[in-house]
Amino acid sequence: MTTAAEILARGLYDAGCRHAFGIPGGEVLTVMHALADAGIEFHLARHENAAGFMAEGVYHMTGAPGILLATLGPGVANAVNVVANAHQDRVPLIFLTGCVDAADAAGYTHQVFDHGAVLGPVTKAALTLAEDEVESQVAKALAIATEGRPGPVHIDIPIGLAGKTQGAARPVDLPDTIAAMPAAGPELTRARDLLAHARRPLLIAGLEVLVQGAEATVASFARDFAIPVVTTYKAKGILPEDEPLALGGAGLSPLADTHLMPLIEASDLILLAGYDPIEMRHGWRHPWDPEKTAVIEFVAAPTTHGMHGASLTFVGDIGAGLTALRDGIVAGESWSNGAPLAARDALRGAFSADEAWGPAAIIDEVRRALPADGIATVDSGAHRILLSQVWRCPAPHTLLQSTGLCTMGCALPLAMGAKLAAPDRPVVAFSGDAGLEMVLGELATLRDLRLGLVIVVFVDASLALIELKQRQAGLRNLGVDFGVTDFAAVARALGGRGAAVDTREALRVAVAEGLVADTFTIIAASIDRHAYDGRF
Repeated sequence: MTTAAEILARGLYDAGCRHAFGIPGGEVLTVMHALADAGIEFHLARHENAAGFMAEGVYHMTGAPGILLATLGPGVANAVNVVANAHQDRVPLIFLTGCVDAADAAGYTHQVFDHGAVLGPVTKAALTLAEDEVESQVAKALAIATEGRPGPVHIDIPIGLAGKTQGAARPVDLPDTIAAMPAAGPELTRARDLLAHARRPLLIAGLEVLVQGAEATVASFARDFAIPVVTTYKAKGILPEDEPLALGGAGLSPLADTHLMPLIEASDLILLAGYDPIEMRHGWRHPWDPEKTAVIEFVAAPTTHGMHGASLTFVGDIGAGLTALRDGIVAGESWSNGAPLAARDALRGAFSADEAWGPAAIIDEVRRALPADGIATVDSGAHRILLSQVWRCPAPHTLLQSTGLCTMGCALPLAMGAKLAAPDRPVVAFSGDAGLEMVLGELATLRDLRLGLVIVVFVDASLALIELKQRQAGLRNLGVDFGVTDFAAVARALGGRGAAVDTREALRVAVAEGLVADTFTIIAASIDRHAYDGRF
């Protein structure tokens, strides 16, 4: 006979999961050991929030759902941020927690609260394992986590059930997780007509393209019809950003928008491929008038956000939808006035990295040093907005960040998860000094995992983005400054390598050495406290 925990672990293993992260408590020991026995390696983190981002990093490299394990009560509470992040960033995350048995919960209160009530608003589903239904519930959780817009699913595991043997498994029959687009119909006929007659088309691609693995289809569609492409930050690299049609990322930069919005206004057809405006600033609310500009939208699930309108919306398989749209259509002349190339040149000028030293110079030097197959992660803050515009992605899944929730402290654990899952690929994490200080404990986790990755810290002893907003609002400096940490010394104290740099040459040497080191390297790059003024 097989226990509930063993059935759970086997189902996750069969779904491709090979890593789990978290902090165990007595209530989940049976589950943790079952995961390990099934071939899913458990990695001890120092905080549940960071553990969830490590799980996300693995997901981006493997495509398998991430696994986060936490004990009841405080373990659940600590993980709420990363679960909410997974919900907003469309990350399939299986969150496993222990809970007291129903009979005990009726009269036992120590560390007990309603996990489902807390997690319900930020998960796609919150399940409690039931006796003899474990196999079907695990299959259900995986299907919900990966279908449509992926996201987190919480599974509460009663302590008494985890080690209890279960009866014969019932057959599990679940539908395909991606619905096909219609191959014919009046809406598709109209969409084809709009494409055939468009002379100034623009394609905006978002993270749902990556979720469905439609990157190659979107890229070939853009090339064949000579359509310029704008991506959200998380979708950077769908079209390699050295190609003439690639206009780079958009999301949080008003400066970038000054060059992109005129193209949107001039376009006679906007194609939205997996575009979810959850990544975008307020300036992208109602950026076009669907009564004046034709908008064809291909999305994974029905849209209810109210951020923009569309002339036609197709729900389901984005790649299949674009393939059906182009069937029988001959590409016409596109943008004869050269406006997209002019906008591309203007964007590159606006986000120039030719400064002698500063945040753009730091980004530029690391980009030059990191091989094409390298992975970068970036924390939230002023540096992320600038990096997302300056950094050139040669392929998708090569720049990882939190874009829907924009949560701080994510860059280091994302990099750790990515490096675990792809040990042969070089990995660099970019963090602000405040963001790294949020997760300093994970440097101990990094030491224990023996991962050789590079952490670049922008050191200005300030919450730069918030400080800039304070000044723009005419407010006094308050609550945004802090002391300077010797990050190089911290790295050495925890078994890593450390360097402090303030020139391109010193940074170049430190990065080159860090990329071949057998342990982690922290590079503290000092910049002026107002270095981001006018940069995004």
